Amino acid sequence: MLTPTSRLDVMNRLGRAMADPTRSRILLSVLATPGYPAELARDLDLTRTNVSNHLSCLRGCGLIVATSEGRRTRYEIADPHLTQGLRQLLEAVVAVDEGAPCMDEKCACCA
Repeated sequence: MLTPTSRLDVMNRLGRAMADPTRSRILLSVLATPGYPAELARDLDLTRTNVSNHLSCLRGCGLIVATSEGRRTRYEIADPHLTQGLRQLLEAVVAVDEGAPCMDEKCACCA
């Protein structure tokens, strides 16, 4: 059972992972189907180094796990509950005040 402290830790890990658009794209891809770094780089039009760095972060956040398959490594969501939760989160309707400016100058939501 999670304690309030560990729940806060989970929220912080999810927030950190999803705060970066590239990590979010990788997470969405791996949510759809387990992936391999070279394929993720190709499909998302990223460098392999960039993908590897973001995969490392997602692993550090505890959201994905790596499984060695000979010379390749497959990445997938770490827990079925997390898979279900992320899918439900994607179905959520977010209330956005159209008139309020975004607080993040780099954010693409207001472009």
